[in-house]
Amino acid sequence: MNIQGMSAVVTGGASGLGRATVEKLLSQGAKVVIADLPTSDGAAVADKFGPNCRFVPADVTSEEQMLQVFEAASGLGPLRATVHCAGRGGPLRVVDKNGVPGSLDHYETIVRINLIGSFNVLRLAAAEMAKTEEVDGERGVIVLTASVAAFEGQIGQIPYASAKAGIVGMTIVAARDLASRKIRVCTIAPGTFDTPILERVAPEVRESLAKAVPHPSRLGKPSEFALTAAHIIENSMLNGETIRLDGAIRMPPR
Repeated sequence: MNIQGMSAVVTGGASGLGRATVEKLLSQGAKVVIADLPTSDGAAVADKFGPNCRFVPADVTSEEQMLQVFEAASGLGPLRATVHCAGRGGPLRVVDKNGVPGSLDHYETIVRINLIGSFNVLRLAAAEMAKTEEVDGERGVIVLTASVAAFEGQIGQIPYASAKAGIVGMTIVAARDLASRKIRVCTIAPGTFDTPILERVAPEVRESLAKAVPHPSRLGKPSEFALTAAHIIENSMLNGETIRLDGAIRMPPR
């Protein structure tokens, strides 16, 4: 699918992987709506990127707010791509050091944002894309974001790993479900990437994370995630696949 001239939505587009994806799609001629929290830098980012970029504040778990996002995108042109980057982590042990069971509320919160939010974005994006005319045999592409934690979640990552594994699990099902609508679905599972979250980590921890990657032995760049997302959009044979983007890392227990 040709990115030039399409309308696209990027959730979590105010920073990190999402921001890099917004920049990449704009550079290839798309019109992009950033969906991010009202407290994000979304408005400033959209202003910086110019008239082909808009910011619509939204929580990805809200049907009403995400409908406003997709309505705004369709106002720019037929919606052809959605890249869902929004999400959050949060440590939790099954049982803490004092023998107290992990918080069910905390577990539900992380799963709701990452997994329920992904399904909400998926279903609403697909419904909007289904209204469009086919172009070269397809209507649109949805790219979800999982994590290598879906496969090798570390101790303390149980809610995050559960949610990301759920995203991996829904990918092939969604692709098969939406095949009749001519809508593709893929997922990117990043390893350790240099995002704003890691900016708060001590330099020695960042260095250790980088050295854990076999090759290239460094943190991933958000631009590399964006490059992968753009390739998925452009390559019509990519469908139902989860792509690890991790420099061959396999996460240890801790």
